[in-house]
Amino acid sequence: MTYHETIGARTYRFDDLKTLLAKASPLRSGDQLAGVTAATEEERVAAKMALADVPLRTFLNEAVIPYEDDEVTRLIVDDHSPEAFAPISHLTVGDFRNWLLADSTGTDALVGVTAGLTPELVAAVSKLMRNQDLILAAKKRPVVTRFRNTIGLPGRMSVRLQPNHPTDDAKGIAASMFDGLMYGCGDAVIGINPASDSLAAITRLLVMIDEFRQRYDVPTQSCVLTHVTNTIAAIEKGAPVDLVFQSIAGTEKANASFGVSLALLREAHLAGLSMKRGTVGDNLMYFETGQGSALSANAHHGVDQQTCEVRAYAVARKFEPLLTNTVVGFIGPEYLYDGRQIIRAGLEDHFCGKLLGVPMGCDICYTNHAEADQDDMDTLLTLLGVANVNFIMGIPGADDVMLNYQSTSFHDALYVRRVLDLKRAPEFEAWLESMRITDTRGSLVTQATQPLIEWMNA
Repeated sequence: MTYHETIGARTYRFDDLKTLLAKASPLRSGDQLAGVTAATEEERVAAKMALADVPLRTFLNEAVIPYEDDEVTRLIVDDHSPEAFAPISHLTVGDFRNWLLADSTGTDALVGVTAGLTPELVAAVSKLMRNQDLILAAKKRPVVTRFRNTIGLPGRMSVRLQPNHPTDDAKGIAASMFDGLMYGCGDAVIGINPASDSLAAITRLLVMIDEFRQRYDVPTQSCVLTHVTNTIAAIEKGAPVDLVFQSIAGTEKANASFGVSLALLREAHLAGLSMKRGTVGDNLMYFETGQGSALSANAHHGVDQQTCEVRAYAVARKFEPLLTNTVVGFIGPEYLYDGRQIIRAGLEDHFCGKLLGVPMGCDICYTNHAEADQDDMDTLLTLLGVANVNFIMGIPGADDVMLNYQSTSFHDALYVRRVLDLKRAPEFEAWLESMRITDTRGSLVTQATQPLIEWMNA
């Protein structure tokens, strides 16, 4: 199906829905690299105007990647709920934007249509929205998950404590863990990116975190962010695995570049459930995504990078994760060139994931060769805090010494909690108070607690 829009004396033609979505996207370097972006700002405006008039039903009948060619498309189509779609089935994309932003559309209505939304439909409406629209609509759509604590409640924001070390040195990791806990971080997960993929090293890290967690009865979860096949092997050997991690993307071919398929993710999910380690819930998958991953794998099928990213959230949603994290600026300026593009992408990803019912966090980050700095990250951090992001990263000094990129620090979490009055996960907050790390208001106690000092010295 072709789409047309006339501006002045010029009529723009878009050959299919895939092309229309790409041309309507805000400018970003990845789409320029892929050769799918609008040639001019006028063409981008024309594409947005044409997209606004597209009926939502169109997204059920025109696939951007053919059903027979891609298992992610098949997942999207086969899991779609006509009943959930019915309340909005008469709308166009522009009407849907207005419906999302209307004061009369509350959380219950947004939850009610979740199973009727496709990633392409959600990506489409985001392309018509200003940053403030993305913030407002996302804030109305909390997604709450549970394992050993409760993440995503309104007015709360969690932090992944990321104590990475370039040689997986146990003392170095323990020092970062201690540092983060003393700043009240770690309720999302204590998650380590290992320098080694050896099963022995992974198991050693899992055991270290679990021994600490059990000794002090910490209501959080641990994760070593290795490939899902390593985690399955660790589970088979009886390692104390809490969360099952995997990077995912929005096409079958891109997921294959990560060495995964839907069948393998299903196997990993079942393996994690077999451990029965959750205490308040059984959401145990941890996914990471990022705009540009499909393009970097030459697996985007001509689809713009933001639409590919939102398709990854359909994969995540299938496995009811505890955490889904868009690592927004990590892939580099080839995909998101500067602070402006990173900020926009982070708000898009958070909104689109929440609308699809996915528990969204954001690694608010950039690489050192991007045209971005920590002020840009402060801006995105603040905006996502307003939008009720589920979690952010907590890294010593905001500088990851193993992955070599810039993210958010323990101090950044304190800042955004204070200015927006954001609390931690309730179970974790109660534990911090019991350990005298925070007071009854959630503020830090200035003197280190003796039990944690004793553990650190040991």
